[in-house]
This record gives sequence, structure tokens and C-alpha cells, in this order.
Amino acid sequence: MKKTIYLFLIAIITTVSLTTFSSCREDKKTPGEKIESGLKEAGDGVKDAADEAGDKIEDAAEDAGDKIEDATD
Repeated sequence: MKKTIYLFLIAIITTVSLTTFSSCREDKKTPGEKIESGLKEAGDGVKDAADEAGDKIEDAAEDAGDKIEDATD
């Protein structure tokens, strides 16, 4: 019984230690790569915000058109 418990504990400890050593760590980047990555992320954020703003403008224009159409009927 003790032998089984010890084997189980050793298996758990081995698994935890292997997971720790092989975890997903961020690669070392040069300062230029960090800047490039940051600019790309910022550009993606600006693009997404512009798309979202455009969608809201289109929705508002449709709503205004619908209200005008309802008012003239």
C-alpha cells in the first residue's frame, strides 16, 4: 500500500516538475521585435475600432432614415 502511494506521489512530482520546465514561456525578443509587435497590435486595435465606429455610424444612419420614413408616412 505504501509502495503504491509513494509511486503515485513520485509520478505527480515528476509531472509537475516536467510541466514547470517545459511551460510556454515567451521567446526572448530583441527591442526592435518588441517595438514591431507593439506597433502591429496597436494598428490592429485602431483598425478594429474604426470598423466598429463605421458599423455604428451605418446603424445610426439606417435608424435615422427609418425614423424619417415613419414621420413622412
